[in-house]
Amino acid sequence: RDDIESAAANLQKVIAEIQQLMRSQFIEHFNIINMNFDLVFKELFDGGQAHLSLEDEQNVLECGIEINVQPPGKKLQSMSLFSGGEKALIAIALLFATIRMHPVPFCILDEIEAALDESNLVRFNQYIRRYSETTQFVLVTHRKTTMEAADILYGVTMQERGISKVVSMKL
Repeated sequence: RDDIESAAANLQKVIAEIQQLMRSQFIEHFNIINMNFDLVFKELFDGGQAHLSLEDEQNVLECGIEINVQPPGKKLQSMSLFSGGEKALIAIALLFATIRMHPVPFCILDEIEAALDESNLVRFNQYIRRYSETTQFVLVTHRKTTMEAADILYGVTMQERGISKVVSMKL
């Protein structure tokens, strides 16, 4: 019986240590992503401010995360009040904030910019261009502006039913 109680106590101690480690690592990474989110947001929106906040700082591993943004010239407002394109650009900023923490050699994005209006699309493409020196981006798109910003275009066409053909063009 003593062995079982000792093993249970040791197990509880290990669980507590792991949970503490998870909390500290989560907070450390959350703070880095939060800082990156503000930086990327400012690049994509050409100003403004953005930050993430925990809904319950006492229970960081199970609480929600609030996204707080203020585009340039606008007041701080709820996410529900932004247009679809603005929400998409905010989500893109958050995605790149996480990637910035641990840069990747390549990134595949499938129509990520589809909801953006022309001015936001131009800033998105400029952002991709700046970071394409360290990360290779493969973008699936139907947007002419994004295609014009690319180094190489690959198109897939079907000349015969069931037979796809890939064409490429270096710009």
